[in-house]
Amino acid sequence: MSQHPHVEHAADTAAATRALVENHRAFLAFLEKRVGSRALAEDLLQEAFARGLDRLSELREDESAVAWFYRLLRNAVIDHWRRTEVKTRRLEAFATELEGAAEAPPDVAAAACQCINELAVALKPEYAEALRRIEVDGASVKDFAAEQGISPGNAAVRVFRARDALRKQVQRSCGTCADHGCLDCTCEKSATGCS
Repeated sequence: MSQHPHVEHAADTAAATRALVENHRAFLAFLEKRVGSRALAEDLLQEAFARGLDRLSELREDESAVAWFYRLLRNAVIDHWRRTEVKTRRLEAFATELEGAAEAPPDVAAAACQCINELAVALKPEYAEALRRIEVDGASVKDFAAEQGISPGNAAVRVFRARDALRKQVQRSCGTCADHGCLDCTCEKSATGCS
């Protein structure tokens, strides 16, 4: 007398799950080799296990659970690199946008609150350097990226974050003056002749 089909299916699912768990290290090595990072490989494997265990019922009788799971992992790697490529393209576009941003006329730049020079020094060193090279020295984002050994997209993000951090510093220090672009600055530091 044969077992009930659901019982057989449950036994097959349990055996497939055991096979996947037993191959955990091999799966991790497979992913790490393709993505270049142990932490990322672990994340991808965890996601694949979560999705894969829910889909074990899709496994055909003649199909190896391990071979099926490797296909799942290959797809996860392909998806990862596609997402990374899209992110890189967006960062590159942002860097290009920053390159084309209009500079303030010299008279406006000269009238801006001198407090900014002091406040920039209080930023993280990499932010202060980004602002100094791009905003003060006039280096392009692309040139700055090459100097720092980072991609133009990463440089653009660094400049964006540096500008945001400086804006927050100016608002804390100068109050409402900062809301008006620090032109004709009347904050306390300006009155004491900061430079």
